[in-house]
Amino acid sequence: MTKVHPQALVDPKASLAEDVEVGPFTVIGPGVEIDSGTWVGPHAVLRGPLQIGRDNRIYQFAALGEAPQHKGYKDEPTLLKIGHGNTIREFVTCHRGTAQGRGETRIGDNNWLMAYCHIAHDCSLGDNLLFANSASLAGHVDVGDNATLGGFALVHQFCRVGSYAFCGFGSGINRDVPPFVTVSGQMAVPRGVNSVGLRRHGFSAERITAIKRAYKILYRRGLRLEDARDALSDQLSDSADVRQMVDFLDSSKRGLLR
Repeated sequence: MTKVHPQALVDPKASLAEDVEVGPFTVIGPGVEIDSGTWVGPHAVLRGPLQIGRDNRIYQFAALGEAPQHKGYKDEPTLLKIGHGNTIREFVTCHRGTAQGRGETRIGDNNWLMAYCHIAHDCSLGDNLLFANSASLAGHVDVGDNATLGGFALVHQFCRVGSYAFCGFGSGINRDVPPFVTVSGQMAVPRGVNSVGLRRHGFSAERITAIKRAYKILYRRGLRLEDARDALSDQLSDSADVRQMVDFLDSSKRGLLR
């Protein structure tokens, strides 16, 4: 049986799995779907269309599925979709997509969003991410798996943060951050390879060495971006990690953080 506190307000048109828990003074609107094992604390506000997967923990004062902060939004039925096993802490805000964009905002699995983080419309988040307090994404931002954003890191709209990247405290990010790279500063600049994070994720010394060689080609030789891309393809094409970096460069629209 669903464990909804008697002082919570759950719309009859919301759909909650039998074992979902909802704390007091939380408001859940129509079009909200919550799968099994998810806990929603007190004073949260969930608005649909919103899909929430299994085994999530949503803390007090989180606001999920609100209309996007976009002047062109005209009450279209866009979506926020949240996966499984996420921890969403106090005062986190995640908005639905826009008709002008993807039509949905997506958050993957096993992510930690600490207090006061903001995920804007049409963003796409991978799995196993860590966003420290007040890290924020503008609209249409993509973040790859296993990336970390330090406290108060800010990402400009339409930018991408690659897998296993590390963005330091207070970083202002206005271009794409390649996979495996550490950036920091206001505005952010590359600081090297995220070696500590890669070791923690089980990367071998050989893999990390190949990534460091790729970083030197990309950032230390003074090459134009096109020439650096060709050099990476020619010299390190046997590394799957480097191929991932090349693919990232090929699909960059905002340009690379350099």
